[in-house]
Amino acid sequence: MTYQPEALLALGDPTRLAILERLVDGPRAVVELASEFPISRPAVSQHLRVLKDVGLVTDEAVGNRRMYRADPVALGALRDQLDTFWTRAMAAYKAAVEDQDEEES
Repeated sequence: MTYQPEALLALGDPTRLAILERLVDGPRAVVELASEFPISRPAVSQHLRVLKDVGLVTDEAVGNRRMYRADPVALGALRDQLDTFWTRAMAAYKAAVEDQDEEES
């Protein structure tokens, strides 16, 4: 799976980020998640839909419930992209420091 920019936008919402943090610990049903937040079950379902649409979460029918879980492949792609951002930022910082050192010499 490749990185999807929408994933970062989806995680910009604190509730969605908190839901994903809980799903990283293991699969959960909507009812279970809703009990941990001061929002309605339909609101939790809407947040899960956004996370699912950007590929960060998968779901599976288990009996009469839907179990949601974090998608490790998607999280890996997101991490790879963040690592790329970090590497580029550190390279730019290093270049700026070296340029400043040269100017001072």
